[in-house]
Amino acid sequence: MKLAARVDRVSPSLTLAISAKAKAMKAKGIDVCSFSAGEPDFPTPKHICEAAKTALDEGKTRYGPAVGEPKLRQAIARKLNNDNNLNYTAENIIVTNGGKYSLFNLMQALIESGDEVIIPAPYWLSYPEMVKLAQGTPVIVETSADNDYKITPEQLERAITPQTKLFVFNSPSNPTGTVYTPAEVKALAKVIVEQDILVVSDEIYEKILYDDAKHLSIGSIDAEILSRTITSNGFAKSHSMTGWRVGYAAAPTEILKAMAKIQSHSTSNVCTFAQYGAIAALESSQECVQKMLTAFAQRRSYMHEAINAIPQLSCPKPDGAFYLFADISQTGKKSLDFCNELLETKQVAAIPGVAFGMDNCIRFSYATDMETIKEGIKRLAEFVAR
Repeated sequence: MKLAARVDRVSPSLTLAISAKAKAMKAKGIDVCSFSAGEPDFPTPKHICEAAKTALDEGKTRYGPAVGEPKLRQAIARKLNNDNNLNYTAENIIVTNGGKYSLFNLMQALIESGDEVIIPAPYWLSYPEMVKLAQGTPVIVETSADNDYKITPEQLERAITPQTKLFVFNSPSNPTGTVYTPAEVKALAKVIVEQDILVVSDEIYEKILYDDAKHLSIGSIDAEILSRTITSNGFAKSHSMTGWRVGYAAAPTEILKAMAKIQSHSTSNVCTFAQYGAIAALESSQECVQKMLTAFAQRRSYMHEAINAIPQLSCPKPDGAFYLFADISQTGKKSLDFCNELLETKQVAAIPGVAFGMDNCIRFSYATDMETIKEGIKRLAEFVAR
């Protein structure tokens, strides 16, 4: 059987593969310390679940508009205006099957053969694969730990060619936890406007910030950059709603209509009663978000100090998200070998940096409990010492 050539251009998700392997080992009774999945270990807040249950009781189980429930689109627009200073109305909002699909949908609507998409490395592993599936060309720009894994305006400008259509911007970042300062965001926006390209801003981790870190939505700077910006977000990370699959994008009307057309022929509408849970997430108290953030901050401090205390390992302290990106180059191992051996010999699951475009690093998620963190770091230290 001959499959479509596009399938051969795409790599399987190493994140999902290693998470699945760790779960299979756990199912066999093996004591696995998993730092692999980017999934908060907290249950979805009760008031969100109750809102979905009420929606079920009220018969919210039918097809809905492909672009999303009107009440949710209005709530998202209010949130973006109030929290992010983004001048969107409900007509600029599309509700999608998770934040991931908002990005996939955008690539399908925007990118075609010959188009280039600039992606700073390390990157979330699905960005380049989405570009490839849209027949575009990912242009990877390497960053370094010396600059907190941030792309500079000069690097962005050098990477732009007549074929450049889109720049993918992610702050706070997966896998590094890097947060661009407002001044850095404005400097990148200046290049985007001057070079007349588009930017998609993946802001899924915007609520997970530490110390004095501040999040600035790139589209909020002025009308010129807003007209070139697509904002992607969702509820999975901030409200522990990973399995609910409710995300969204905000975009200029022309792009929004194209995305809506694709969605109408692919996924149709997002699960109707799940959208009512998302409305509750936006319109109720945000105390649940702060509670999770307090726990993440404690875990971050412990893991950062503990990993940097292990000879041959080092990692910068993240300003956001819930990941540590550790440099393993002094061990002499490549990231896939390191992670496979760590899982097989010490039953500790982490994600190889090669999945994120950087083979001398590995990613640890601290979206897990302190007991697992302490035991996992102990085993990691034993593995490196060996």
